[in-house]
Amino acid sequence: MAALVTEHVTDITHWNDRLFSFRTTRSDAFRFRNGHFVMLGVEVDGKPLLRAYSIASANHDEHLEFFSIKVQDGPLTSRLQHLKIDDPVWVSKKPVGTLVTDDLNPGKRLILLSTGTGLAPFLSITRDPEVYERFDEVVLVHGVRQKNDLAYYDYFTQHLPNDEYMGELIKAQLTYLPTVTREPFERQGRITDLMTDGTLALDPASDRIMLCGSQSMLHDVSAALDGLGFVASPSQGTAGDYVIERAFVEQ
Repeated sequence: MAALVTEHVTDITHWNDRLFSFRTTRSDAFRFRNGHFVMLGVEVDGKPLLRAYSIASANHDEHLEFFSIKVQDGPLTSRLQHLKIDDPVWVSKKPVGTLVTDDLNPGKRLILLSTGTGLAPFLSITRDPEVYERFDEVVLVHGVRQKNDLAYYDYFTQHLPNDEYMGELIKAQLTYLPTVTREPFERQGRITDLMTDGTLALDPASDRIMLCGSQSMLHDVSAALDGLGFVASPSQGTAGDYVIERAFVEQ
């Protein structure tokens, strides 16, 4: 069993009937790399019920933030979605994960490809100053089914470009590309569609890619990247042209 610490809920946002986010306190001793995940959960019948959750807040924030789906009969999310301010949650003391920029080869452009709540680690990574020092351009793609699934849309289009500390950097280097599959929107199609229609013209010589989302998305996009000549990071600590968070599951 992972060593756990108790944090308390400080803020909750319900995006729609399928998605919500919440913030918690953060222990002074807790350290993580942007892109990491923790085991998170609540106590059920005297025991911790835990699932892997990417940390959506940046490692310089004083709070922790998480982005979750709602599953009415899900063992954990059926409980998490009813959290209230000051409620306790368990967080593992040791954050881990394979979705870190250290495992990418040098490159000029960083492409972040996400579906659904797979956006979470990229909320953290897009607020990492070191990312903008290492890459000339950062492109964030968020694929969802319906427009109201685009949680954080206003955050990326309005708030982040005007951030007091990183706003100018964000305006100059970050491109946000939301895409919807099941209703009309400014951009439509799956991520693989964007790769074939020219919206995402990818070059293995200069582009480095991070993937987080559903298992079907990871499978399809990885196959497409392999076909273009990109080489996946084979294991943690070994660099590649793209990396995947294999532990991400929608629970």
